[in-house]
Amino acid sequence: MSQEFGLLSVLPPLIALTLAIYTKQVFVSLFVGIWLGQAILVDFNPIASLVHTVDALVGVFEDGGRTKIILLSAMIGAFLTFTQYSGGMKGLVDWLTGRGWVTTRRSAGVLAWGIGTALFIEANVGVYVAGPVSRPIFDRLKLSREKLAYILDATAASIATLVPINSWGAYILGLLEAQNVENPLRALAGSIPFDFYPILTVGLALAVVLSGRDFGAMREAERRVREEGKLLRDGAEPLVATDVLMINAKEGIPALARNMVVPVLVMVVTVFVGLYVTGGGSVIAGDGSTAVFWAIIVALLVAAISYRAQGLLTITELTDLFMRGVGGLFPIVLLLMLAFVIGDTCQALGTGVYIARIANTGLPAFLLPAMIFVVSGVMSFSTGTSWGTWAIMFPIAIPMISLSGLHPGLTIGAVLGGAIFGDHCSPISDSTIISSMAAATDHIDHVRTQLPYALSVAGVCTVLYLVLGLVL
Repeated sequence: MSQEFGLLSVLPPLIALTLAIYTKQVFVSLFVGIWLGQAILVDFNPIASLVHTVDALVGVFEDGGRTKIILLSAMIGAFLTFTQYSGGMKGLVDWLTGRGWVTTRRSAGVLAWGIGTALFIEANVGVYVAGPVSRPIFDRLKLSREKLAYILDATAASIATLVPINSWGAYILGLLEAQNVENPLRALAGSIPFDFYPILTVGLALAVVLSGRDFGAMREAERRVREEGKLLRDGAEPLVATDVLMINAKEGIPALARNMVVPVLVMVVTVFVGLYVTGGGSVIAGDGSTAVFWAIIVALLVAAISYRAQGLLTITELTDLFMRGVGGLFPIVLLLMLAFVIGDTCQALGTGVYIARIANTGLPAFLLPAMIFVVSGVMSFSTGTSWGTWAIMFPIAIPMISLSGLHPGLTIGAVLGGAIFGDHCSPISDSTIISSMAAATDHIDHVRTQLPYALSVAGVCTVLYLVLGLVL
């Protein structure tokens, strides 16, 4: 496919990304990119390309894993409305601040970072938990929502890769096994010290939190909140509707932290159980999307039963809150659909393979690790998927280990880290979208403020791969 479409295969993601950053209209930009990709596939027939675009959007729901991700993302809205109106979120915030544990901007950042790194069992679980818990505290202490989105995004996929006792690890092991790597588990473990991008990203996020120093667009976002009291810039469009974000606790009921903590703990425990069951007794081999999907359902049921048993909410109120929450997250549902489809379109066009083949031009062996990192990053950024990038890059990179004498851990680490880098930066990545949603910030503002940090880390990583390419 890449030989057939060549340079044309790069145009749809490139145009979609350019339009999104320039116009800040991410929905329209993604749709234009998808339509252009479908037009290329059908020889630029405008009617056929429009029909194929609509069919592709509908076809997203043919994939069970994607459908679960979309549904659980929508149900997070119900989780937000439940925990706010029941007084649980207010109770937790009051409990944390009242005990003096989270009363400063630094401690609020550490809380978000700590939750994101601790819940490594599935990348998005930390985001789903840390976002709702930390956002009210960030708002109260005048920390920007862009900063929260950065912390969530920096810890999610990075930790899932560095501590691969999850579906991410199982997937990577499967890819290594497919390339006939001897002892894939040992190979993966040996690559972790060379997986520089996730390591440095998690470290930089903590350094930013502890130091309180920012640069680039993030500095302006922080100044806006501190000096002007604006949680979002003028004209910003948070991915979560304001009627889901700003719900006061029901009058006349106690604000109890347990009404937030218990559903969250239930969700986390259910993820472990779900991974164990779907993995046939192995947490590592479990189905992540299924585990998280069931976890949010169980958490909502436990919350609803608990609130009703305490006499806090009526069945009518619970039903209304559920519909209000799910409806408020329709933008995230649509954005995820568009992100999935443009990724599929890029795969059909052979975008990733084309980029990889262009880069593989007979470079000296010591340059290859850095080249693999950069190409993986560009590919992941263009397609919005680290998993898809790994599937393409491992068959290219693994043979280089024996053919060019590359260090196995360094090579595998370059593939893993490069894909996380691109995924971290890409506005069409589902993890980037979910981080914007959990922090309730404008999606393009999140991408814009995060990019200088990501590029800085990537620059250091590239130098490290160049140096180690010479040494190892």
